[in-house]
Amino acid sequence: MNKVRNQFVRYAMLSVFALLTVLLTIINGINFTMAGNDADMITQMICDRHGSLTEPGYVKKKKPATPDSPTKKDNAGSMHMGPMGPEAPDMNSSLRYFTFTFDYKGNPGRIAYDVSAVDENEAREWARSLSNESGTGWTRGTYRYRVYKEGTRTYVIVIDQGRELLPSYRILVTSVFGELLVLLISYFILKMVGKRLFAPLEEADRKQKRFIANIESEFKVPLTVINADTELIEKESGSSDYTKSINRQVKKMTALVKDIGTLTIFEENDKNITMVDLSGSLLYALDYHKKQFEEKGLTLDMSVEDDIVINGDDVAVKKLIAELIENSLRYSEKYAFFELRSEDERIILTQRNGTKLPSGTCDQIFDRFTVLDNAVDEAIGLGLSFVKDVVREHNGRISAKVSDGEFILRIAL
Repeated sequence: MNKVRNQFVRYAMLSVFALLTVLLTIINGINFTMAGNDADMITQMICDRHGSLTEPGYVKKKKPATPDSPTKKDNAGSMHMGPMGPEAPDMNSSLRYFTFTFDYKGNPGRIAYDVSAVDENEAREWARSLSNESGTGWTRGTYRYRVYKEGTRTYVIVIDQGRELLPSYRILVTSVFGELLVLLISYFILKMVGKRLFAPLEEADRKQKRFIANIESEFKVPLTVINADTELIEKESGSSDYTKSINRQVKKMTALVKDIGTLTIFEENDKNITMVDLSGSLLYALDYHKKQFEEKGLTLDMSVEDDIVINGDDVAVKKLIAELIENSLRYSEKYAFFELRSEDERIILTQRNGTKLPSGTCDQIFDRFTVLDNAVDEAIGLGLSFVKDVVREHNGRISAKVSDGEFILRIAL
C-alpha cells in the first residue's frame, strides 16, 4: 500500500509540474515575444529615419487638419505607445544603439553610434558580421538587430535592450524558483493528504492480510488431521473409492491453502532486497525437480547463462522459479525447456513446453482464479498470478502465448 500511496504522490507531482511548466512557458514566451516586438518597433523607427533617431533635418510631416476631418494622432507607422513606447519623450537620449552602412564593396560608413558598452571599432566589425543577415533577430543575447537594403547600400541597426529585457529575465528566474517552491509545498501537502486518503485502504489491506493468514493457519490443522486419518483407514481396511476421493479433495485443498499463502508474501515490511543469483537459483531448482520430470516421462532441457544476478527479493524470486517449474510439471506435454539469458541490458527468462492448447495469446492465465482448458483438478489459478505480481514488483514484464503446439511464457526483468 505504501507503493500505491507513493505512486499517487508521484503522479500528482508530475501533473502539477506539467501544468506549471506549460503555464509559465506560455507566460514567459509571451513576455519575451512582446519584448522582441517592442525592439522591432524601435529598429523600424530608426529605419524610417534613415538610420538615426536624430537624423539632421528630419521632421515628421503632419496632414493639415480641417474642420471636416477628425484629428488623428501622429503615430509614425502605428508605433505610438505613449510615454512608455518607442516614441517616449526621452527615447532619443536613453536609447543605446549604433547604425552602420556598407556599400556593395563592403566599405563601412557610420550613421549613428550611441552605445558605451562597445567601442566604435568593435561596433563596426560587429555590424559587418551581421551585414549578410536579413530582417531582424537577437545577437549577443540582449541586442536586437535589423538589416535592410536601400539601393546598393546595406544598413545594419543594432540596439541594446539589456535594461528592457532585465524585467523579463527577472520574471523568468522568479518563475523557475516559484515553480520549485510550489512543487516542494505540493509534495508535503500531497504527503499529508495521501496519508489520510489511503488510511482506510491501508486498514482494509491489513485486515485482508490478517484474514488470509488466519485462513491458511486454520485450514492446515484440519487438513493434516484428515490426511492422517485417511492414511490410517487405508492401512487398516485398504484403499477404496471413498479414501481416494478424500485424498483428492485433501490434495486440492492443500494446494489451495498453499496458493493463498503466497498472497501474503508481499508484506512490504518483510521484503529483503538483495543481490539474487538468478542463474544459480534456477539451475538448483531444475536439478532438484529433474527426477520428477523423468517420472512423468518428460524431457527436461535448459539453457542458462552463468553469473546472471538481479537486485530483488530473494524469497519471492525463488518462489517464482518454483511456481514456473510446478506449472511446467503439471501441464507439459512430452518436453519442457527453460532458458535464461541477458539481452539488450535486460534479463530474459523463458519457459517452453509442449501443449495441446490452441494457438493464440493467453495472458488471462495471470489473473487470479483463472485456469485454462488443460487445468488439472487441483488447479486453483493463483500460482501464475503470484508470478505476475513478483515480476511487476521487480519492474519487469511477463507474457504468455501458444504457438504451434508450444506454450511459451516469457519474463523480461
